[in-house]
Amino acid sequence: MELTPEARATLLTDGEITVVGRVAWSSNAALLVTVERDGVEMLAVYKPERGERPLWDFPDGSLCRRETAAFLLSESLGWDIVPRTVLRDGPYGVGSVQRFVDHDPDDHYFTLLEDHIDVFLRFAVFDVLANNADRKGGHCLQERSTGKIFGIDHGLTFHVAPKLRTVIWDFAGEPVPDWLVADVASLRARLDGRLADDFAALLLPIEVEAMMRRADELLMDGRLPQPDEGYHSVPWPMI
Repeated sequence: MELTPEARATLLTDGEITVVGRVAWSSNAALLVTVERDGVEMLAVYKPERGERPLWDFPDGSLCRRETAAFLLSESLGWDIVPRTVLRDGPYGVGSVQRFVDHDPDDHYFTLLEDHIDVFLRFAVFDVLANNADRKGGHCLQERSTGKIFGIDHGLTFHVAPKLRTVIWDFAGEPVPDWLVADVASLRARLDGRLADDFAALLLPIEVEAMMRRADELLMDGRLPQPDEGYHSVPWPMI
């Protein structure tokens, strides 16, 4: 049975979480779980704060909040490119819980790009705004049932310092299309109001301010950035 977005949101927020197993190859604890309520269940990925590996450049215990902030950014732009994600308590404490996207694991950014140029233009802009430090090709999934493209693994985002590291450089230096500029401008205007408070519940105030500056710079420049020759601008492995 295909669940409505509202039903999915309720399950993720209020459903009982049962751990199925650990997601293979994850550097931090990423657990495949079911969330169930009133006899209805769905798969999700639960990333508890206590399972995060300490990093030298990101505050401890913040990655699950950044995962949730990435969903908030996607929703605030109206783009629906991050699966619904909530921050809540679970079997191993507070963590992000994200709807699982059923997909073909052989597909990724490099196999999907040709047929989804406009979608990946959104991804390129999104990653600039989120300052995504780890956009691998395998973080782009095509949902089997809908054909929609979603991005996952957004723990390394929203840093104050420039850290854009991505495989999506095909649009580097190109003008941002007007239809995307309008969405970014709308986001930026709302960040002067209540939306900033929503992000501040997940990020540091200086990180919210840095996102505002990135939006201002993108709107002012009107072009997607070029990779920085003095920085490791592509993640490894690329998939």
